[in-house]
Amino acid sequence: MAEVQTVTGPVDSAELGRTLAHEHVFVLGEEHRLNYQDDWDEEEKVAQAVADLNELKGLGFDTILDPTVLGLGRYIPRIQRIAAQTDLTIVPATGLYTYNEIPFQFHYSGPGLLFDQPEPLTELFVRDLTEGIADTGVRAAFLKCAIEEQGLTPGVERVMRAVGQAHVRTGAPITVHTNPHTRSGLVAQRVLREEGVDLTKVVIGHSGDTTDLDYLKELADAGSLLGMDRFGLNVLLPFEDRVNTVAALAEAGYAERMVLAHDASCFIDWFDPEAKEQVSPQWNFRHISEDVLPALRERGVGEEQIETMLVDNIRRYFE
Repeated sequence: MAEVQTVTGPVDSAELGRTLAHEHVFVLGEEHRLNYQDDWDEEEKVAQAVADLNELKGLGFDTILDPTVLGLGRYIPRIQRIAAQTDLTIVPATGLYTYNEIPFQFHYSGPGLLFDQPEPLTELFVRDLTEGIADTGVRAAFLKCAIEEQGLTPGVERVMRAVGQAHVRTGAPITVHTNPHTRSGLVAQRVLREEGVDLTKVVIGHSGDTTDLDYLKELADAGSLLGMDRFGLNVLLPFEDRVNTVAALAEAGYAERMVLAHDASCFIDWFDPEAKEQVSPQWNFRHISEDVLPALRERGVGEEQIETMLVDNIRRYFE
């Protein structure tokens, strides 16, 4: 067993229960909101988030891992308000989300840069994990980075190596946003391995966006967990393909190497809400309970395998 930090305090890993491995409460550009979002109603948005998470709890889920970090609008005081009004456990993260450049706050400070110093990103990530995020008293439980279609740009590599270094210093597990169509999960594994990361503590996020079983098995055989974590985003890969891929991997003995989620959110400012609903009407927290699990059962995925993907693998990820 291991202690896992949550928004409302530490819990034993055995208490996480049924867990969705990649969900967001808010994805929100605060700078944009403060300057341009004239219709923002904080109380309404918080109340809706509480309702969404309570509904998820009522569907039989106990925990979500929320990989909202710098670049995605992490603001823990708002999440604390929401967590206080739901029995669903929210596990927060640290890291930095970028597909290319890093924020200007880090452009000129770091090893070999204008202001030559130890990597500041690593120090900030470690502080979030060991001391707490800002002055909230909430400690992050895992790390997040990304590598997209642009590949291993200098900014992406710098963040990824800082995440790897923070993992080595703290033992905190990692999730990586990847683009499976460019096989970037393999690049992430290589870079993290070079930093001394234990690949069994890494979720290769968005692996469920492909049907390439050979690629997915290669990632899993290296020890990592496959994030089959975009159920509902059928605009990127149809529902049937997503379900069939999980079922095929489970049949091949890879249930112990998969975690499930939607990559959904209570609120995201990347899309117009009405347009989002029209394009991806199943992209919500209910989809796995209502549609995915029944479909997996129809394809022969057993209850023990489902519990492995939803409970056991996340527990081991933190242990």
